[in-house]
Amino acid sequence: MKRKRHSPEQVIAKLREADADLAAGAPIEQICKKLEVSEATFHRWRTQYGGMKAGEMKRLKALEKENARLKKIVADQAVDISILKEVTRGNF
Repeated sequence: MKRKRHSPEQVIAKLREADADLAAGAPIEQICKKLEVSEATFHRWRTQYGGMKAGEMKRLKALEKENARLKKIVADQAVDISILKEVTRGNF
């Protein structure tokens, strides 16, 4: 089976489709075959994205991006502080 990456929006859409099929009484094996994913992937998606809407997913991605940016700023400041401490000690 060819591996492909799904965007979070695609995952949420597929999970909604799967929920509708589950409500109709379809077995998980059949749903996974229809979605073209393994059962392990399906269960991982349900634990990670279960109950999320597309708007919430976009908000989560924006927050993760902002968090990464802030972590980079903190790391840069730590390096600057370290350099300034070295200079004040005269160890350059």
